[in-house]
Amino acid sequence: MITLPRPTVRRAGMLLFCGIAALPLTAGRRAPALTIARLQYDGGGDWYANPSSLPNLLAAIRERTSFKPDRAEVRVTIMDERLWDFPFLHLTGHGNIKLTDDEVVRLREYLLRGGFLHADDNYGLDESFRREMARVFPDRPLVDVPLSHPVYHAVYDMPQGLPKIHEHDGKPARGYGVFVGDRLAVYYSFSSDLGNGWEDVETYKDSAALHESALRMGINLFVYAVTSRPIS
Repeated sequence: MITLPRPTVRRAGMLLFCGIAALPLTAGRRAPALTIARLQYDGGGDWYANPSSLPNLLAAIRERTSFKPDRAEVRVTIMDERLWDFPFLHLTGHGNIKLTDDEVVRLREYLLRGGFLHADDNYGLDESFRREMARVFPDRPLVDVPLSHPVYHAVYDMPQGLPKIHEHDGKPARGYGVFVGDRLAVYYSFSSDLGNGWEDVETYKDSAALHESALRMGINLFVYAVTSRPIS
């Protein structure tokens, strides 16, 4: 087990605060929920893909860090009033994603106010995700996240960056991001099948090493997301 001592832990030159910083919410809102929210979207893509992935990742976070997220994933839409309760949104699928104009505005606001989105291309989502992110952030392109970034070192050192879990077209795994100032607000795992690596091991018969590398990357993503949020 890797325990993140309170109040702080230093990794790769970054000071991580292990208390949960709150989004700058309006008065009367609930405290942030320490879990992962799966984003339900329209357009035809299977947003519900990899059903065992998030429960397994949440269990690993509970076992290996001092964070104790809820054991079950939550499902939200962008327009759900509960959106503001969650520091970490997860989006995946194989098909099309289409956001309404209102959803574009609200997702941008969520991310600018300290929220974090992890999008995992499950092979097939790339074109539509890039199109919709260009609507959300026309002024902030998706860029390669450098290997020196804390998201690759927050708990586990991942010197090679995003692990390659499954082969489809021979392309290397790429970790793209959208930055708000110095903060990584969107992390896009491309050509990796990262979420497949979080699934029950019997689902794809992946090696123990691949399953472990996927979980390590997921833990890093979660810890970075909840410790990099601006304090209100």
